[in-house]
Amino acid sequence: MSVSSLALGRSAPVRIVLPSAARGTFEPGTLGLIVGDPVLSALQKKLTGRNLSRYAVNYPADLSLTSAAQGNADLVNHIRTQAAACPSQRFILVGYSQGANVVDNSIGISSAGAVVGSPIVATLPAAVEPRVAAVLLFGNPIRALGKSVTGTYQSRTIDFCATGDPICENGGDDVLAHLGYTSDATAAATFAAGRV
Repeated sequence: MSVSSLALGRSAPVRIVLPSAARGTFEPGTLGLIVGDPVLSALQKKLTGRNLSRYAVNYPADLSLTSAAQGNADLVNHIRTQAAACPSQRFILVGYSQGANVVDNSIGISSAGAVVGSPIVATLPAAVEPRVAAVLLFGNPIRALGKSVTGTYQSRTIDFCATGDPICENGGDDVLAHLGYTSDATAAATFAAGRV
């Protein structure tokens, strides 16, 4: 389950920080083999001529009860620090599975009660909110609870849930559906690129 934050600077070259982290639970790859790495690759094609950097959220991405909370704290701390250091930078947040819980919590939508979810331990400061260009979520566990991103971030969010994915679809029974989000990387990058 993967999370990524892309920080986009307004002046060229634009800098994107992708705290993927919150890669999926036990997911291999720098940013996450299933979502983070493919989304970064797709963004590089969509945002040609811009310098993209990335940040992998530092958290266990395991089944412990505090995993998502640790990712939530790390993501918010990193974005807060990065925003202060680079005042013109903008951000794209990317989360897959448990990483989606990390992003949900970071934007004020609690993942408590969801698969590998946790209560909110930190939220992005209000001053940073206008600098979040897009939120890209994949296999988001809160959806199985009937929840979604609402409020301030709703219009900037795309939330993929494959048919039958038991992590994000209540009653879903196709475990392989949860592993197929690589095919949505281009659509997610197109959505984000249109908001940068």
